[in-house]
Amino acid sequence: MFNYTINPIGVVRSELANRVAAPHQGFEGAPDAWLEMNPTVVEGLEGIAVGDEMVLITWLHQADRNLLKVHPRRDKNRPLTGVFATRSPHRPNPLGLHRVTVLEIVGNRLRVGPLEAIDGTPIVDLKPVLPQSADS
Repeated sequence: MFNYTINPIGVVRSELANRVAAPHQGFEGAPDAWLEMNPTVVEGLEGIAVGDEMVLITWLHQADRNLLKVHPRRDKNRPLTGVFATRSPHRPNPLGLHRVTVLEIVGNRLRVGPLEAIDGTPIVDLKPVLPQSADS
């Protein structure tokens, strides 16, 4: 196997302090949050505007990377299911995908929402939602 290095380009700043407080998905009542981008990548924000829909990719740093089966939505009444058939944060490479809307831009910070990622979550990438794609 190959080894790869992912360097965070920023960090999430949120009122969500821990995983227990966070909804499973953004549309389930997640608050707005700030994306604090590293000064070295600010130039890459050019062209992003308030109102843009984006796919935020995060590194779910508190996830268990050794789990391959989970009870979906932490519901013990549901059968164990392979992580690749779920949106569980627990997986070998815990990347989070979050469809958000840009609400405000101030320097190297973007206020987006809704976002279920907890405070301190590393940001891996940010991409625009394509109008012809339902992916998020």
